[in-house]
Amino acid sequence: MNAEFLLTAFVVVLLPGTGVLYTLAVGLGLGARAATVAALGCTLGMIPQLLLTTFGLSAILQASAASFQVIKLTGTAYLLFIAWQVFRGSGALALDSVSSPRSTPKLVATGLWLNLLNPKLGLFFLAFLPQFVPAGSDDARALFLLLGLVFALMTFIVFIGYGLLASWVRDYVIGRPEVMRLIRWSFTVAFVVLALRLALETIPA
Repeated sequence: MNAEFLLTAFVVVLLPGTGVLYTLAVGLGLGARAATVAALGCTLGMIPQLLLTTFGLSAILQASAASFQVIKLTGTAYLLFIAWQVFRGSGALALDSVSSPRSTPKLVATGLWLNLLNPKLGLFFLAFLPQFVPAGSDDARALFLLLGLVFALMTFIVFIGYGLLASWVRDYVIGRPEVMRLIRWSFTVAFVVLALRLALETIPA
């Protein structure tokens, strides 16, 4: 495992996406512990995608336009559902001034489904990880899986960082209804934009 992979993976993980957005929203609404649980859910959602890619099943998805469309549209609908929850101030992403408890399974499940229903994640692994597997390697599959697990661990750590940052900001804005209203609208719009981007996604040539 080389420094180039670690640096590139770190930059990729830092980029905002559905997992980052989800962890930030949970951190703002529910605090540091809930954000850590949310980060765990997002990471767990990556593992099946990684396994599918490792054993070649993502290649089937890449070759099957119908399968890609089904998963893509389901993922789009789920993102819109999350946006609606944020807008209403309900569900795991409720942003309010009361630290009302949310069940750990619900927080984990939301993060897990966000990644399970994202067909781009498996295709990303398929395009990204092979660059760091030496050609002709005897243990290419094992190395591919190892790199993916390192990427997932890095994601978990970075997402926790995002969540802790959001929970720190929470202490300064949670008692200001007008600020929280703006935050709720911002997250709603962001999830809608991500849903539209996913809906317009096509299988890479």
